[in-house]
Amino acid sequence: MLHFYDGQIRKYTTQMMRILSNFPVKDGKGTVKDVPVMYGDLTRQVANIIRENSENKLPSAPRISVYITGLELDKSRLHDATFVKKSNIRERAFNEETGEYENYQGKNYTVERLMPTPYIMRLNADIWASNTDQKLQILEQILVLFNPSLEMQKSDNFVDWTAITVVNLENVNWSNRSIPIGVDSEIDIATLTFSVPIYISPPVKVKKMGVVTNIITSMFDENRGTIEDGVSVPQLNQFDDIAVAGTTENSFGKKASTILAKEMANVNYNTYGVYLENSLAQLYANGRVGSRNWSEIFEALPGQYGAGVSRIYLTNLDTDITVTGTFAQNPLDDTQIQIDFDEDTFPQDTIIEGRTSIDYIIDPTTFNPLNILVSGLRLLILEDIGKVGETVHAQAWTNNDGTGLVAKANDIIEWDGSKWNIIFDASTTTETTYTTNLNTQSQYRFDNGEWLKSVDGDYPVGTWRIELAG
Repeated sequence: MLHFYDGQIRKYTTQMMRILSNFPVKDGKGTVKDVPVMYGDLTRQVANIIRENSENKLPSAPRISVYITGLELDKSRLHDATFVKKSNIRERAFNEETGEYENYQGKNYTVERLMPTPYIMRLNADIWASNTDQKLQILEQILVLFNPSLEMQKSDNFVDWTAITVVNLENVNWSNRSIPIGVDSEIDIATLTFSVPIYISPPVKVKKMGVVTNIITSMFDENRGTIEDGVSVPQLNQFDDIAVAGTTENSFGKKASTILAKEMANVNYNTYGVYLENSLAQLYANGRVGSRNWSEIFEALPGQYGAGVSRIYLTNLDTDITVTGTFAQNPLDDTQIQIDFDEDTFPQDTIIEGRTSIDYIIDPTTFNPLNILVSGLRLLILEDIGKVGETVHAQAWTNNDGTGLVAKANDIIEWDGSKWNIIFDASTTTETTYTTNLNTQSQYRFDNGEWLKSVDGDYPVGTWRIELAG
């Protein structure tokens, strides 16, 4: 083991001296002054130094002297010496220029702590007093603290699992003499004996923490080599910015894949899914949307969360399309993030009768199109309108020849200048269709018999990932 020294026994002793510091005494003139505390027992050599090598100078009093008298292995507190406790530490980002903490995560660490060795440290505190009244004043202030022990903390590092201990008052020796003898010492000394259960800890291992966010494997692609050939490591698209996503489908269901890796496992933190609606994304677990906090993800992944900088990727397994955008966490609700999508990653609109867009999405039972009626007007309707065989028609949906429009919910209709025509029949369309609402500039997707915003929906584990700032 390399040399190390953390001054652990020194820290315990220093804290013991602080416990006994700042006790005042009042002299006969009514002056109050603090009693100084020093380390060391009053040996002849120490006394001679304090007297400045002069027989005509006496050591000053009052004074408290603290010193160690013994250190014993405490076998009753011994534990498994091979035990290692790991703790994941996440710092809050600190701005060196402003001297303030930021509102996002900083560095991550893993701390591995080895089992410390227990000892009983025994100390004496000699109370020097020039008269009995001084000694009584000091003792009365100290003894009231121990009933029978006092808690002591040697450090404020929350990773230090040996920081807090107790100080036990074991004995009080009232005086080292009953009657003054000779003239060598005019100072009366009372001795307090303490015991402190301590731990001596070995150095800890600190390393930067990270987690696996994506695993891509082509273990089922035998064309890439075999174990016998020694070339079984897949040649993935390691030189590309991102993997080109796709799907593989078999009797067990649909899986994500890439061009080179025919089987891809995309591991998301804690196997949470993402539910997206109107650019608002929430995590879900055990079938409950919004049951998890996004901060939990930010703290676990490498990097730092930055509003409007961090990025999310969402892959629709049905369409094999990946969309991306930056996001910001809702300051009032940590379970939500608002995504600002890059619209150039959206799928292309489908050409419907020579055009890729619609003008409005309306409820035909309440909306009157006569005010905006022009040739080429396209509307996506949300409710059924008209019935076959009706002779009376709503004026707004009556053709110039007197017939009425008959259409179903989710159809797209167009006015050609004289009559309404159904150009998109939702009841017969089975392919995924995309169109943009020019009124709101929002893209919509027709899938499984209904219209939704093109990126809204459920993204299960393995279909999404986030990238925090570096």
